[in-house]
Amino acid sequence: MEVGNRIKKLRAESGMSQDDLAEKVFVSRQTVSNWENGKTYPDINSLLLLSETFKVSLDVLIKGDLNEMKKQIDGQEYAKFTRDSFILAGLMLLIVITPIPLARFLGRWGLAVYLVIFAAGLFVAIKIEKYKKKYDIQTYKEISAFMDGKSLTEIEKAREEGKRPYQKLLLAICAALIALAVCGGMFWLFSNFS
Repeated sequence: MEVGNRIKKLRAESGMSQDDLAEKVFVSRQTVSNWENGKTYPDINSLLLLSETFKVSLDVLIKGDLNEMKKQIDGQEYAKFTRDSFILAGLMLLIVITPIPLARFLGRWGLAVYLVIFAAGLFVAIKIEKYKKKYDIQTYKEISAFMDGKSLTEIEKAREEGKRPYQKLLLAICAALIALAVCGGMFWLFSNFS
């Protein structure tokens, strides 16, 4: 990505240190360093602040990066991401519906099989998270939406909804309740019909 090199060049031309720039765009010096070294990509708010700070347009700042991000995400890696997403969905379904039947029909061996399914699901979930982080999918979506004319408030609203900590807790509780209901139903089914 070229934005890191552009930030470094524009910062040097402006006579600012990384600390000075970090203060102006409300991030840490380490964040600026990560941008300049290509380790991370600035979010849309930071890009707008950088654009204002350096007095350049957003197009100049991210010139070519958006197309490069799109090419990376649209290629073979995206096909792998989609495949892994379907695999994860299947494994999650198995995690929910198989504990009782496995325990009932295979006993302790059923627990071993269940743990293998659980470990596979965890492995695929971690793989998907790494993919999302590597290609900075959230940032790409935000920049793309902004360049397509969506207002920053719409983008911020979507991002804030995704950040709410209680949402993850609520989702985990709902998933646990569904799993309990499915397990209870399967237990009732197997105990009444066997």
